[in-house]
Amino acid sequence: MQSGTFHTNYAADMALRPYWPQRLRIALVLVAVLVFPWFADRYWLNLANTIAIAAIGAIGLNILVGYTGQISIGQGGFLAVGAFSAGLMAARLDLPMWLTVPIASLFTAAVGAFFGLPSLRLKGLYLAIATLAAQEIITWVLTHGKLLGIGESLSIPRETSNIFGIPMTAIGNPDFAFYWVTVGCLILTVIFVSNLFRSRTGRAFVAIRDQDIAAQVIGVDLFRYKLLAFATSSFFAGMAGALTAHYRGIISWERFTIDTSILYLAMIIIGGLGSVSGSIYGAAFMTLLPAFLSNLARALSGAVPQINSYLPYMQQGAFGLAIILFLIFEPEGIVKMWRNVKDYFRLWPFSY
Repeated sequence: MQSGTFHTNYAADMALRPYWPQRLRIALVLVAVLVFPWFADRYWLNLANTIAIAAIGAIGLNILVGYTGQISIGQGGFLAVGAFSAGLMAARLDLPMWLTVPIASLFTAAVGAFFGLPSLRLKGLYLAIATLAAQEIITWVLTHGKLLGIGESLSIPRETSNIFGIPMTAIGNPDFAFYWVTVGCLILTVIFVSNLFRSRTGRAFVAIRDQDIAAQVIGVDLFRYKLLAFATSSFFAGMAGALTAHYRGIISWERFTIDTSILYLAMIIIGGLGSVSGSIYGAAFMTLLPAFLSNLARALSGAVPQINSYLPYMQQGAFGLAIILFLIFEPEGIVKMWRNVKDYFRLWPFSY
């Protein structure tokens, strides 16, 4: 029975998943991810793509909030920067997706670092208001689209959504083709962020979260690492926004309002702060919950014809109720619930 962590070489000490049950779970998840699109219809592929994109944005926000302790209510704005910068490059310059996504991500990282400048002097509620101001500034720029040469919405040419010259339609239906792009980006994001917090930079982020004054005393440059946290978080928000733009084909500022920022905060709270896997769980939960309620309303529409008119209120109520229940009964989120399950079976029958 495992009763501690005892490594005998550096390779085992540096392994992300040092024990065989962990590696087995990862292998099973990868097999499920590879098999899923061949049997799923377009509805489930659309949900899977939405979850993957949301998970990338949630991981980015968790870097800032969960790992670095910097409150942000501007994630929707940074998603919009990535989406519109990728859309403008595709629509105006005919650049392909494999160029617009990384360029938009880097540009969003620069914008995030700029709006992160107040983080050196502000913290807590004051920093939250500063990031809210960033959200409103970005929304104002987008609603006054003439400044950027756009109208109420922006259409992205389908021919720009290609991978190294191969059109997405040549791979299969758009949802099937985008599945490999979104899941591939999510896997790369998970690998990068998981390793980030084993590095000097990641440990500096965590030190700032735990006690910024103590971190400064031991030599952590607060200004540098706070800006780097904002830039890294915004990079992944920009990636999620750019993927959204190419996947949906048409984007509008209404997709990236303050409601979107609150939704992403709910994802990392419900999934688990300071956890990469928790970000994925939260993104899946908050994406599947409205879909479940929609299917439930459709199934009950014969018996209760008025239920469809109440569906938006049901979704909003379920959204708020989920946050309240998790904050009361499991503040550490779904990832803690899953950890409890694993610990139960690992220690059984000696659970005490």
